[in-house]
Amino acid sequence: MKILTLLGSTRKNGNSEFLARKIVEGTDHTIVSLADMHIEPIEDLRHTEGGFLPVNDDYEQLVQLMENHDVILFATPLYWYGMSGPMKNFFDRWSQYLRDERFNLKEELTKKKAYVVITGGSTAKIKGLPLVQQFGYIFEFVNMEFADYMIGAGVKPGEIVNDLAALEKAERWNASFK
Repeated sequence: MKILTLLGSTRKNGNSEFLARKIVEGTDHTIVSLADMHIEPIEDLRHTEGGFLPVNDDYEQLVQLMENHDVILFATPLYWYGMSGPMKNFFDRWSQYLRDERFNLKEELTKKKAYVVITGGSTAKIKGLPLVQQFGYIFEFVNMEFADYMIGAGVKPGEIVNDLAALEKAERWNASFK
């Protein structure tokens, strides 16, 4: 089982990344920081005669990575009660690549399992639930299995180590991926 981890945070070594790394430790995995990738925002041309135009950025690398992995782990901090900007730009571009005839992304995504890691403040386990629902709708749209999610409590880097429930769940996921 090959796992692709997409980190949505713009902070290096933050709480989302800490949990994600714990989850994939010792597995066949690839970790990509979306903030380190050049991903242009979507120019929505779905309803124009010519459709989407080619974009000179790193997104096609991400499409190929998604195609070559069995599990996709999406890790994002809870920013203003939603996913991070890099993660949102990543999903917005699906509008383009689900239509790109060079790829068969929508069909490929039906073969993948999605896991979601969200981290935020002490009330994130409640305030992050609408974001879990948003991820659910995204995965439902592409018929991708939404296997599980976790919401961890931690704001400053390193605070996640105090969320024993999230750490235990990360260990369970890790064991299931081995």
